[in-house]
Amino acid sequence: MWDRIKDQATRGLQQAQGTRGGTGGHAQPGAQPGARSGGGSKAQLVSALKTQLTSLKTELKSGAYRDASMAMCALVAAADGRVDPAERQHVEQLILTNDVLQNFPADQLRQRFNKHVDQLSANFVIGKAAVLQEVAKAAKKPAEARAVIQTGIVVAGADGFIEPAEEQIIREACTALGLSSAEFGI
Repeated sequence: MWDRIKDQATRGLQQAQGTRGGTGGHAQPGAQPGARSGGGSKAQLVSALKTQLTSLKTELKSGAYRDASMAMCALVAAADGRVDPAERQHVEQLILTNDVLQNFPADQLRQRFNKHVDQLSANFVIGKAAVLQEVAKAAKKPAEARAVIQTGIVVAGADGFIEPAEEQIIREACTALGLSSAEFGI
């Protein structure tokens, strides 16, 4: 029985590695949408969270949510310790086209996101601590705190797969907000 379980796990791992490809956390410029899979249940999670966020759109209009969400997006973009210009532009585009974030002026979102990315790029360890403090400000309102994490997951999973470094940064943000990452399937 153990051998059968081991064989199934090995086949599953090989299939996941074969379908994921090696493009990293976010789709490469010019890549076909949906070219990567392997997210399976994560893709379903992202879709469900996107729907939940959209249903809360009228409630998510505070400055605290806006600021914490931009900090969360910057953390996701820099999860591996660096942000190349294409990735920065990709995440910025995801922010500007996000239904819920359209509650806020695009220039405010862009300015806050880029400020946090700059902090993370200058010194990742120090920048991460400062950016997580910004995320933590949303902890006062549990619904907004959850929405910040959901926004991060939606951005991280926009390419159909959430990288381990992205999952880790989302877990750290959950801790900063006093939330259990298990609540979000991370």
